[in-house]
Amino acid sequence: MPPLPHPAEVQPRDVGTAAFRMPPVLQKRADFLAAARARRQGMPGFLLQARRRDDDGPARIGFTCSKKIGNAVARNRAKRRLREVARLGLGDLGQAGWDYVLVGRPEATIGRPFADLQGDFARAMAKIHA
Repeated sequence: MPPLPHPAEVQPRDVGTAAFRMPPVLQKRADFLAAARARRQGMPGFLLQARRRDDDGPARIGFTCSKKIGNAVARNRAKRRLREVARLGLGDLGQAGWDYVLVGRPEATIGRPFADLQGDFARAMAKIHA
């Protein structure tokens, strides 16, 4: 195994570009409950819930996985995959003034190929905003 480079030699990743920016994340239970009462679109890899807010702020995103997904390791893996799908797609597909919640599905969120999850996200967003 080759030796690791000295920390001064490592080039930092450019986290300031839009490609690496994560949208604001929902944290309050009331926001999750409000999204659950609004529009929803089921896809093979996850369920997308979306609601229009009364402001023009940036799109916000939330993630949730129940214990039906599995143990903590499986739930965290499912949420990591959902976060990456949202990070890559929400900038182009999300609309200002909306809250989105991605709900993981047992076995499907972890086992589905990542490209299929991205396609599911694009289709779900198109249906929500149609």
